[in-house]
Amino acid sequence: MGRSTESLAVMVSRVKHTVIEYNLENVDRTRNDFQCVRSEGNVSNLFLTFAITIGAILILPEVSDAEPLSAEQRQMFEQATKELQSTIGPTTSQETKHEPDAAIFTKGLAWALRYDRDFTAADLKLLEAAIRRGKERTHSLANNHQPWTARRGKLALGYRSKIDQSVQPYGVIVPKTYDPQRPIRLDVVLHGSTRPVGLSELRFISRFDEGDDANPAPPVQPYLELHPLGRVENCYRWAGETDVFEAIEDVCQRYNIDRQRIVLRGMSMGASGTWHLGLKHPDRFAALGPYCGYVDTHRFSETPLPNFVRVGPLPEHQELGLHMLDSVDYAANAGVVPTIACMGEKDVFFQAHVIMGEAMQREGLSLVNLISPGTGHVIDPKTHAEQLRRIAEQVAEVRRPNELRFVTWTLKYNRCHWLEILRLDRHYARAEISAKVKDGQLLIAEPRNIARFAIDLEHLSTQPSTMRVGAVDLTIPHETKRIELTKTDGKWGVAKSDEKPPAGKRPGLQGPIDDAFTGPFLCVRGTGNPWNKTAQDYADASLQRFAEEWHHYLRGELPVKNDVDVTAADIAGRHLILFGDPGSNPWIAKVLPHLPMKWARESLHLGGIELSAADHIPALIAPNPLPGAGAHYVVLNSGHTFRESELAKLNYLLFPRWGDWACIKLDQTRPRERVWEDIVVRSGYFDEEWQLSSSR
Repeated sequence: MGRSTESLAVMVSRVKHTVIEYNLENVDRTRNDFQCVRSEGNVSNLFLTFAITIGAILILPEVSDAEPLSAEQRQMFEQATKELQSTIGPTTSQETKHEPDAAIFTKGLAWALRYDRDFTAADLKLLEAAIRRGKERTHSLANNHQPWTARRGKLALGYRSKIDQSVQPYGVIVPKTYDPQRPIRLDVVLHGSTRPVGLSELRFISRFDEGDDANPAPPVQPYLELHPLGRVENCYRWAGETDVFEAIEDVCQRYNIDRQRIVLRGMSMGASGTWHLGLKHPDRFAALGPYCGYVDTHRFSETPLPNFVRVGPLPEHQELGLHMLDSVDYAANAGVVPTIACMGEKDVFFQAHVIMGEAMQREGLSLVNLISPGTGHVIDPKTHAEQLRRIAEQVAEVRRPNELRFVTWTLKYNRCHWLEILRLDRHYARAEISAKVKDGQLLIAEPRNIARFAIDLEHLSTQPSTMRVGAVDLTIPHETKRIELTKTDGKWGVAKSDEKPPAGKRPGLQGPIDDAFTGPFLCVRGTGNPWNKTAQDYADASLQRFAEEWHHYLRGELPVKNDVDVTAADIAGRHLILFGDPGSNPWIAKVLPHLPMKWARESLHLGGIELSAADHIPALIAPNPLPGAGAHYVVLNSGHTFRESELAKLNYLLFPRWGDWACIKLDQTRPRERVWEDIVVRSGYFDEEWQLSSSR
């Protein structure tokens, strides 16, 4: 088959087409080639495009018929958008569950008109279709008639995100055989990389919107497909990760989904998202099907493509943060969820699955990786069909495992079936727990880097009467459904039922700063008299920049209130993102005594150093200490710690830049018209007690 396949072993012979699985001992790790595709567009000469969509922006030819809207066209589209927005606007307490299905068209119009200047004839048809379809669904809602809810085949739907109350679209493909009385398997299919532009929503919607009265032949398949948008382009990280699970929940509310048979699969960036979400939430999925997806940051960034940015050695806290994201670090969890991977023989990213296969081999596992001969970074129909056949075999029976081995590096990913990790000895170091039921006893190997965990006994198919943790024998209290175990002075014991969990980092409150934007949050603008005008200018500029980046790249309106407008409901229900200083923002003044820092008019103490408050400002995340805040964060003076330079370029660059805290130097000599630069003096992580540690 050629140079690049000489070391590959053909291991599958029972199928008519050729499917190759590699043996890690024989695979050629020196491959560096990639496939290019030549295509002719509306340009005078051939344009070279790489057949990739994974972590890079697609390199596409300029389209000659794209031109700006005329004044009349823009006025017409903007007026139509306003009219639709007046009917289907921001969420209200009276909003019906189907209104987002109409609002997706309005939202798509608004983003297209704001961010795109030039439009092709096809783009204009998308705008016109969005107006027509928005009106049709709005009219149907007004008449209490939703014909699309009973359709089979493709359709575009929407939900309102709890993060920022934005409307987010997704697509579904409902098979012909769907019976609302019978639970059906759900396949969540993640899309590949695409440049985030104004038309992103409408282009995505057009793949699924066939019209509510259209009647094309729906597919005959034993599963319903969900296609999340994932907020366009982030490799399903941060708000993109939340989008996938919010879309799953919305579909489960609409259709009779068998929650024990949810499959996660995708191609390219979608495959990377499959590795990322599937291995960190292995109990949420019945099987994984990644097709050509990257699994780490450093080695993927070294792919020999001209627009890639190599990620070299990073500061220690940034290297630690990669353990939160790099799915290769979670390879052991493939022992929990069956994985059928695919890769093109000549794919430029071939090494990604080799890396994962080697990691799985170190964990005592083997990777099934179907290789399509002669193909690059594309889906081969025959190989894909074999992947789906094998996935169907894996999900035919619902598993209730009595033996688990689970690895994590953060309490953000802390659950696996009946195991729940509640406290670590140290974040961003490998934590591992193995447990099984044997002969009526629950056996748990000595947990690694874990200080507290729980067992949900009611989810075990066989109920044990005793247990052993490491070398310690323990009795399980009678009729106990859940048992928590804690390590005290190096010895494991059963926590008392009325024992208050210790303070410190815990699931959902573990950081880093970027984690605050994966759940409901509210930015609070300081409006009082600042201690330091320069610090206030920086805070105001940071909030404005965050609002612009959130709108453009995370596809929603940034939730913002002035400090005087914050309510008890805001405190109880959302993470508070506070901008300003203790003089300008009274909420900063209220939480400051409870934070692991000192901030006075003249000085700032954070990160073990004292700095002048005249030209420095802190950014940090911590549990919100305000009464009634519950399990929510408070963040000072920061949105996402990566910026437009990363959001607009390569999704593998979207990793935490500051950790839990940072000291920012304010450049008072900069010209007023220049954007503030983030001059980070020091940054890092708090320890497990949310305090500064000399080792962090």
